[in-house]
Amino acid sequence: MTSARRSDIASESGSHEMRTLGLFILAATLLADCSAEPEYSDQQRACIAKQYKEYDAKQLGQCVNVCKSCMGGSTTTCTTSCNLKGAR
Repeated sequence: MTSARRSDIASESGSHEMRTLGLFILAATLLADCSAEPEYSDQQRACIAKQYKEYDAKQLGQCVNVCKSCMGGSTTTCTTSCNLKGAR
C-alpha cells in the first residue's frame, strides 16, 4: 500500500469520525431543548400560583386557563399548545 493511499484512508476515517461527532452533538442539543419542564418567568409563576395551589400542566383545563390568563394566549392557540405538551 502506498503512503498516498494510507493518507486517503486516514483522511476518510477522520472525516467519518467528525461527521459522527457532529451528528451526536446535534442530537444532544435537540434533546436538551426538549425538556419536560416548561420555562416560566417569575411573573408567570406568580400568576400560576394565584390561579392554582397545585397546578397540573397535564390537566387540559388548567393548562388552557393558565396559558390564556398568564401567557396572554387565545383559546385556540392555548388548546393546541397544551395538547402538544401532552395535556388531556
